[in-house]
Amino acid sequence: MPPSDPNPTAEQQTTAEESDQSKPAAEKEGDEEEEEGECGFCLFMKGGGCKDAFIAWEDCVKEADNAQEDLVEKCSEVTRLLKVCLDANPDYYEPILRAEKNAEEQARKEIREEEEQRKAAASAVGKEGDAAPSRSEVIVVEEEASSTTL
Repeated sequence: MPPSDPNPTAEQQTTAEESDQSKPAAEKEGDEEEEEGECGFCLFMKGGGCKDAFIAWEDCVKEADNAQEDLVEKCSEVTRLLKVCLDANPDYYEPILRAEKNAEEQARKEIREEEEQRKAAASAVGKEGDAAPSRSEVIVVEEEASSTTL
């Protein structure tokens, strides 16, 4: 029966328990720690051809974090190498590459919308008369003020 069978036979249970008991305690703990400590994303990244590049990037991020250094500055080269590797292995890393592309497109869209809002706000200020008065408007107001005080 396959290991995914929810109802293994007594013989299969005994065999599984014996093989588990044959492992040293430290190895068992390491297996559990690795399974529990790894996020799904990390497991996915390490499952493809960019495992070494990802581990180098991951180590750099940890070092930068521990030393309270600028991550972008410290890890720019390993990040570049990881990106090159991802681009060279698009079949496996397609979901990551697609997500990255979507995030970049969303960021560009938000920047365009912010620029349009700023332009609209700037033109609205000019139309509403909130802009600074022109030189001719100042002169007219000054002339009116001086003629009423005489």
